Amino acid sequence: MTLDSWTLYVITVLALMSTPGPSQLLMLSNSAAHGFRRALFTAAGDLSANALQMLAAGLGLAAIIAASGTALAVIKWAGVAYLLWLGVRMIRRAKPDDPKLNKTRPKVSLQNLWMQGFLTSAANPKAVVFFAALFPQFISADSAFWPQLLILSATYIAMDGFFLTAYGFSASWVAARFKGTAKVWIERAGGGFMVAAAILLGLKSVTQR
Repeated sequence: MTLDSWTLYVITVLALMSTPGPSQLLMLSNSAAHGFRRALFTAAGDLSANALQMLAAGLGLAAIIAASGTALAVIKWAGVAYLLWLGVRMIRRAKPDDPKLNKTRPKVSLQNLWMQGFLTSAANPKAVVFFAALFPQFISADSAFWPQLLILSATYIAMDGFFLTAYGFSASWVAARFKGTAKVWIERAGGGFMVAAAILLGLKSVTQR
């Protein structure tokens, strides 16, 4: 792989990430509700699923997944239902803290936050097909396959991680400056982002990431 080819790949990925998708909206939601540092586990879950999807594409499993329309539908709609449930629950739980109570709300576990990110990304199995179609455009037949795949995968994960971090930090910064009733509306907006993520995932076409 030449430097020119890698640069073109970076430009292509930047174009693909120019608009937020389900994972970015989930990161916005969790950062606003749980704080930036805890939401990093959501980003880690998303990137873990991406890594497995890229490995599956490299191993040639994309053709198998693409041929199984039933499997695609089941995984996709299970993910949509999961995100809708999370979003609606967050909206319903967004209430002002009772000053008479000396206890705080229980925190969502880091494992739960990681799983949300992982399932949101994994619920889009067409991503495997996407990677299987994208990578060959930038892999040279004159060089070893796996090192090139590793470079492309690592580049994508680094860029995706940067975007997720930027979204999360921005949402956390805004949420930290609101208290009381305003904070409740921030949490409701976070639930709304999660519902929007479910809708986006449901509207994904075969050719989309």
